[in-house]
Amino acid sequence: MPQNLIDRDIKYFQVWRSQLYNFLGYRRDTVMDLIDSLSSNQQADSVVELSLNPLFQRNYNSLYKGIQEFLPEETDDNYEELTKNLLTTVSQTIPPPKSRHFNLFGIDATPAPRPYSNTLEDKTYIYNPNPIKGNKPISIGHSYSVIAALPEKNEMENVPWAIPLSGDRIPSELKAIDIGNKQLKTIFKTLDSWSNELSVLVADSVYSQREFIGEQVKEDNLVTITRVRSDRVFYRQFIPDPDRPKKSGHPRWFGERFDLKDATTWHLEDEVFQSLFITKKGRKFNLTICAWKDMLMKGTSNYKMNLHPFTLLQIIVTDETGNTVWKPMWLIVIGSRRNELSLEHCYEAYRQRYDMEHLFRFGKQKLLMTSYLTPEVKHEENWFKLTLLAYVNLWAARNLAVVLPRDWEQYLKTDREVKITPSLVQRDFYRIISQIGQITKSPKPRGYSSGRIKGYKKTPRTRYQVIKKSKKSKKEKLKAS
Repeated sequence: MPQNLIDRDIKYFQVWRSQLYNFLGYRRDTVMDLIDSLSSNQQADSVVELSLNPLFQRNYNSLYKGIQEFLPEETDDNYEELTKNLLTTVSQTIPPPKSRHFNLFGIDATPAPRPYSNTLEDKTYIYNPNPIKGNKPISIGHSYSVIAALPEKNEMENVPWAIPLSGDRIPSELKAIDIGNKQLKTIFKTLDSWSNELSVLVADSVYSQREFIGEQVKEDNLVTITRVRSDRVFYRQFIPDPDRPKKSGHPRWFGERFDLKDATTWHLEDEVFQSLFITKKGRKFNLTICAWKDMLMKGTSNYKMNLHPFTLLQIIVTDETGNTVWKPMWLIVIGSRRNELSLEHCYEAYRQRYDMEHLFRFGKQKLLMTSYLTPEVKHEENWFKLTLLAYVNLWAARNLAVVLPRDWEQYLKTDREVKITPSLVQRDFYRIISQIGQITKSPKPRGYSSGRIKGYKKTPRTRYQVIKKSKKSKKEKLKAS
């Protein structure tokens, strides 16, 4: 690589680190060392072992204090300003798209199991998939809602990066869609450049509920693409017959039913897209996308969905013999600017949603995302946000990383250009910081604490029961609204 490009990447990385350091707030030196040690972690299996990392210049007591005081309480006057500054800093690491004409974001929830933490507050039964067939995919603990920017890909750099912008815990009294609405509102309110440009949000079927998409359609420049279950029922727009006399009463909004599981209710599609693609293993598949435009779904008293038509997509993938490879997938594309997206754009955008699964897997396996076993909910939330910042730290350093293959990794020793993944950046991060230098100040010992008074007896922590969510009745929902 030419030296001028190397100098540019070094300067870019240093600017990111300088801005992050300035906005960290309390114990910034400790927190910055912790983020660096997490970004270069190769051996630690627990959070306290990060204090043995060469990039962490302090002892393990400082590590715990850095996590506990990373963010102030939400009632603190500095909390909102600090979180907005961190969000703005992270957003500046995301390059604008070149070939596509929209910004792409993804939203999803991930479990943080804590089945043995009896003193941890606000635990619920959470969805947690497991590899054992027949076992129920549930556990006990917390869940976190994450919104990430999905950067543009190309053929030379098809790496599943997903840059986290926001990560908040889902309280027991709320749902994932409630926290997602709050996060998106904060992001578009803070980042004016994105709110004024065409943006696309991709989400799983959980977010196809009216309470979620009914809020997102209020954003003029946002198009939401969500998967829907194959048993949903939608409707065509009602077109009145001009020859029939008008009747008194409420006007009719919905036309004929469109039952996804009953093909006899489907009318002729408005647009069809077909394409051929080849997998990495050389298999050839045929892609067919059928689109029905200006469809409607039933709304509620709070969300008049008859005012927001959407495009319904059916995705079918077949092999060379014409047999269906996977179960057909249904998507809805909703938003005032949805017609600016082609069918191919919609499909490719939704496919990139799966990059968030790579983010969660890497975060839990390499960044110890769910390994901080604290009884304090606030400390656990701080740690989760720190792991997301460590991931962004790796993203910012990706252009400086070199491949360091191990003896058994023959596929990395080829002459072909190797794609730089988060794992490869983490493996080389210590060398990068060693050359650039740490931004933090050296610690100054302040003596030893006198410790607890002789005879002091600590009060046992309160033990909390697991909260079991139940479906609210219609009367309870009306009272809550």
